[in-house]
Amino acid sequence: MRLRNIPVIACCLIWSTCLGGCGFISMSGPASLDVRSENTTTLPYALVKLTPEIVQILEKFEPNGIPGSLADSKPPSSIRFGIGDIVSVTIFEASAGGLYVPLEAGVRPGNYVSLPDQSVDNDGNITVPYAGRIRAAGRTNGEIQDDILQHIRKRAIDPQVIVTASQQRSSLVSVFGEVRTPVRFPMPSAGAQDRITDAITRAGGISGAGWETWVVLERNGKRATVPFGNLVYWPASNIFVQPGDRIYLYREPMKFTAFGATGQQGEFNFDAWRINLTQAVAKAGGLLDLQADPGSVFLYRREPREVAQQLGVDCSKFNGDTVPIIFNVSFQDPAGYFISTKMKMRPFDVLYAANAPQVDITKVLNFINTAVTTADDAALLVNDVKGLRTRL
Repeated sequence: MRLRNIPVIACCLIWSTCLGGCGFISMSGPASLDVRSENTTTLPYALVKLTPEIVQILEKFEPNGIPGSLADSKPPSSIRFGIGDIVSVTIFEASAGGLYVPLEAGVRPGNYVSLPDQSVDNDGNITVPYAGRIRAAGRTNGEIQDDILQHIRKRAIDPQVIVTASQQRSSLVSVFGEVRTPVRFPMPSAGAQDRITDAITRAGGISGAGWETWVVLERNGKRATVPFGNLVYWPASNIFVQPGDRIYLYREPMKFTAFGATGQQGEFNFDAWRINLTQAVAKAGGLLDLQADPGSVFLYRREPREVAQQLGVDCSKFNGDTVPIIFNVSFQDPAGYFISTKMKMRPFDVLYAANAPQVDITKVLNFINTAVTTADDAALLVNDVKGLRTRL
């Protein structure tokens, strides 16, 4: 006996599919209607339609959206001596016969004396004749010079003091990892101090492709990581190095992930410093002609809170410094391709192309057809068994 309610059930299933998909029908991701209705019980998100105005806002704040930042905008730091540094002290007097320069100075190259180089001891001091122990650790050369002058001013003849670093052993910068020549070098003088890219150049430059190279800066117990391209294209990220900095470079291709009705699913390398949304869709094999809804291409990412506010998102329902946002672009609109070429991809973005509604309806109809065929086959089998028993 056939199931007379099957047409009613079929209509209900098709209607529920149009409203948001069926839980028992296999799908590669959420239905487009569910995404647009922000239908979720786990993590709230905001849906933003890509428009030329939205793209302009994102371009304006683009450096803030790239993972990591080197925002320490300290000016070049004055070199301060530390324990173990080798210090050179030269003392001048206005005429011979003073505290340091003897009367027979006429045969000397000048009225000065250079003290033997000495290292800053474990207590942070150096020793200067007739001045005693002078604090050096944590001080600049100018501060040490003034302190020595204060101790000898009344005994020497109009003295002048020059203090220099013969060898720097505490104010060092290390550059290692994916560079051609790992190096540890002393901090240059304040007038010619290096930025991050200068320090990398001292190490022979990067050994791999720039678009897959990342830079880690460790400073004062904290770390920040940025793509190498940030230092080149956004000069504000190319900050000055400071004493004790450790700069580590490593290679990791920038990737995005694609799901849904694209030609291929999985992780894809940028293989370039930056790519746009159109290029990302192409890398993922484009949209499947018989499956994808070209009006429902979604890009998942987190944006800084200040950027989300500029995009018109109500941030009151979100906690933290970043806001989950799903951007929607329609490739049914001919202008959608122009807009997507201006939308820059970022590492770890998730690209999702939803199924067209008729695809899910077709799946439901196939399911119903399979169920009906199975029921008919079962009914025929039952009738055959009954007929066999009757003949017996």
